[in-house]
Amino acid sequence: MAPFEGAALVGGASGAEFAVPFPVVALIASAGGINALARVLAPLPAELPAAVLVSLHQSPGSPGRLAEILARRTRMAVRIAANGDGLRPGQVLVTAPGWHLLVTSQSRIGLIKADDLPPSRPSADLLLATLAVTCGPRALAVVLTGMGHDGQAGVRAVAHCGGTVIAQDQATSQFFSMPSAAIDTEQVSQVLALDDIATAIIAHTMAATGNR
Repeated sequence: MAPFEGAALVGGASGAEFAVPFPVVALIASAGGINALARVLAPLPAELPAAVLVSLHQSPGSPGRLAEILARRTRMAVRIAANGDGLRPGQVLVTAPGWHLLVTSQSRIGLIKADDLPPSRPSADLLLATLAVTCGPRALAVVLTGMGHDGQAGVRAVAHCGGTVIAQDQATSQFFSMPSAAIDTEQVSQVLALDDIATAIIAHTMAATGNR
């Protein structure tokens, strides 16, 4: 797949059939992810014409300070996602510990309780699959450092619906299992160093909204 091939479909017939009318970026991570997420979000402009969803594997009993940490590192508005929240450009919604985050056909957030059994918590696969079917070519999945293979099925879903996938490279990943699993699907458009990902996100969202 050529870089940003999915974004080129926005505005065409294949984009009109999807529920969410603007770009949505999903940042998924596990081990080593707090630093990676902060470094991706830091350069993004407050007026980014896309909604951003953050999913980091956490124990359900963790204190849930991720939104607070990330808010100090970005100009975008950051808060914990609540059930029924509407998606809007320029906003970062962070998945709370103990919940899986879904994107619904009403362009809203759906939260379902995570239990003590697999899948990973929160599940990147569940997030990306629902992102794919609601956003289509407007979806951008970014797979960052982490252990395991959560997100691999979701990456296939995003690509199937015309979206775009970026993975962090091995040299800058603290743990490469999750990015590697995404790359193994052969559906990743770009494999980038951590500090190059924000530029790619901006380019994708500008192209997706016709602002090149």
